[in-house]
Amino acid sequence: MKKLNILIVDDEMNQREMLRGFLKNEGHFVGEAPSGPLAVQQVREGHYDLLLLDYKMPEMNGMEVLQAVKKINPEIDIVMITAFGTIETAVDAMKAGALDYITKPVELDELLLLVERVSERRMLIRENEILRERLGQNGVSTDKIVFRNEKMGALINMAGRVAASRATILLQGESGTGKELFARLIHNLSPRAGGPIIAVNCGALNENLLESELFGHEKGAFTGAMARRIGRFEEADGGTLFLDEIGELSQQVQVKLLRFLQEREFQRLGGNQTLHADVRIISATNRDLEKMAKSGGFREDLFYRLNVVTMQLPPLRERKEDIPPLIDHFIGRYAGENKREIDGTTSEALDMLLKYDYPGNVRELENIIERAVVIAREDVISVEDLPFGDAMQEPGEGRKAEDGMLRRSIEELERKMIAEAMDKSGDHQSRAAALLGLSERMLRYKLKKYGLKTGQ
Repeated sequence: MKKLNILIVDDEMNQREMLRGFLKNEGHFVGEAPSGPLAVQQVREGHYDLLLLDYKMPEMNGMEVLQAVKKINPEIDIVMITAFGTIETAVDAMKAGALDYITKPVELDELLLLVERVSERRMLIRENEILRERLGQNGVSTDKIVFRNEKMGALINMAGRVAASRATILLQGESGTGKELFARLIHNLSPRAGGPIIAVNCGALNENLLESELFGHEKGAFTGAMARRIGRFEEADGGTLFLDEIGELSQQVQVKLLRFLQEREFQRLGGNQTLHADVRIISATNRDLEKMAKSGGFREDLFYRLNVVTMQLPPLRERKEDIPPLIDHFIGRYAGENKREIDGTTSEALDMLLKYDYPGNVRELENIIERAVVIAREDVISVEDLPFGDAMQEPGEGRKAEDGMLRRSIEELERKMIAEAMDKSGDHQSRAAALLGLSERMLRYKLKKYGLKTGQ
């Protein structure tokens, strides 16, 4: 476990000393602040990973300290300590950026679990920073893999750890979850990054064509083979071969692939010469390969050769927090390609996009946003620009009237929250957007929509 720099902020000396002693015994570096203003000063002057912050203090309460600290360093994790234990206090604190909260009297076992969670999160963040630095040195970025989801972060971290090995990797997940992106990420992080990465869709070709595609063929090997052809294994020598839809391989091709994985050798179709290639195999499937192996639909020995390291990519419906940044990413891409000035989505359109389950996963979301960017009538994407808008709206005049009243109420509340966030942030758009959990682009649109001051 990573040892943390922790600041305990509490006006009660006994509470500070008790927590300090406990955390120091766990090996952490612990500082103390008896008041909010001193805590803010210490954060400004030092480096802390975690603040244990009492809610009820004189001069500045916990919420005021939290907001001030987040302006100085948004990356600090904050756990609020409250004697009240009210849902309102916890929700307000977490909306303002707190990681979690605990109630007094503090249960030390509960505190230890929270500290371990922060430690694991910090380790993951640092490892991902190192991974991005490594990619940057190779002129590559992870920008195409957009995520906030912790599972996705852990998978990217794993990609960085397995990349340096020679192990075969099996990527599992539904169609459209980004398996090829992960294969390319692993290749770009590996010592093979200077070599080729060759992708083959095993489900797109029949058995004879696929065998020739992978292993090549000699002149006269079959009708129409007018000349020798180099296969994908030879082309990928020194690099990576990505085999998508590996579950579609015929038994004959499975045997040849197994031989290559065992002996690192193969023969061209119609040839007798034994060839060698230094190729790393990354395969992918949206099928249950283990179940297929047990039922005889896929060679069990080949399955275990492919399954040295398995990465299970989650569907988009299980990582809904990734939808807003993905929307921003795709709007930025396709607005640029189509020379459109698109400034985000309306709140109603975003709500609809968040509710949809995406059977086609990220690929489907990308398609929806590209289409919306092209046909949008205004400078934001609205419900009318989405392909499922009508299907997700309830019919009936009474329902429409109710929806109108609800929408007005929501807009009034939204306007009030934005105005309060701008006030709390000193009219600073970046800080206000962070408080609200919005992108700056969307905040600018909302400010214009409600006729509010635009700030900095």
